[in-house]
Amino acid sequence: MGLTKLALRFAAPAPRPGDFRRCLFIGPHPDDIEIGAGATAARFAAEGKQVSFLICLDGRFGLENAHAGTTPQELAEIRRRESIRGAAALGVSEVRFLGLSDGGLYDKEELLRGMARVIGEVKPEIIFAPDPFVASECHADHLNVGGAARQLAFFAPFAEIMATYGAQSAPVEAIAYYMTAHPNRYVGTRDTFDRQLTAIRCHESQFPAGSGALGSLELYLKLRAADFGLRSFCGRAEGFRVLGKTQMHCLPEAGL
Repeated sequence: MGLTKLALRFAAPAPRPGDFRRCLFIGPHPDDIEIGAGATAARFAAEGKQVSFLICLDGRFGLENAHAGTTPQELAEIRRRESIRGAAALGVSEVRFLGLSDGGLYDKEELLRGMARVIGEVKPEIIFAPDPFVASECHADHLNVGGAARQLAFFAPFAEIMATYGAQSAPVEAIAYYMTAHPNRYVGTRDTFDRQLTAIRCHESQFPAGSGALGSLELYLKLRAADFGLRSFCGRAEGFRVLGKTQMHCLPEAGL
C-alpha cells in the first residue's frame, strides 16, 4: 500500500453506511435492489431508519423467464407489483418508480432529471446504487443508472445545480455502490439475510419457484454473504464501495 493511500485511509476514512438515517436505494430494474443490497435495506428498516426505494426502469423486456405470451406492457405491470411485494418483505413501504423502459431505450437526460427529482423529494443522506465501474458489467441500464446516481450524489447539495434538473437540493453525504468488485465497507446481515431471500422470491416472473435460476442466485448470495462476513467478522454481510464528500472529488487514490 502506497504512503498516500495509507494516509488517506486514516486521515479520510470512507463513511460507514450505518451512520446515516435517511437512505435512498436506487435500482435499475425491479429486483436489483433486493439482489444487491436487500439484506442491508432490511436491517436499516428494522433499525428505524428512513428507507426509500427508487426503481428507474420498468423491466418490460425481462422476458427470459416470464410466461410465454406475456406482452412487455403486461410484464412491466407484473414487475411493478413484484417490486412492491419485495420491498414490503424487507420492511420498506416507500417505493417510487420512474417508469422508463429498460433496454437502454430511454433518454439519459430524462433518467437524470427523474432521479434528481426523487432525490430532492426524499432528501437522503446516503444513496445506494449499482457500481458503474465494474469491468464485467455489460448491461447498459446498470451502467447508466449507476452513472446518473454518481453525478447526482455529488451535485445534490447544490440548490442552483439541482434547479437546472427541475429538482430540489438534498443533503447527500455519501454514495454506496452495491454489486461492486471492490467493497471498502460492510454491513452485517446475519439477522436479515433470510428476508433478502424472501424478497427475491417475490419476483416470480424472473425467478419462478423451484427454477434453476432461483437456486443459482440463492447459492451465489449465500456464498457472497459468507465471504463478506468473513472479511468483516460479521458472520454474514453485504459489501459496498462507499465514497463520502471527501472521496468524491480530487482524490484519485480513493478509487484504488
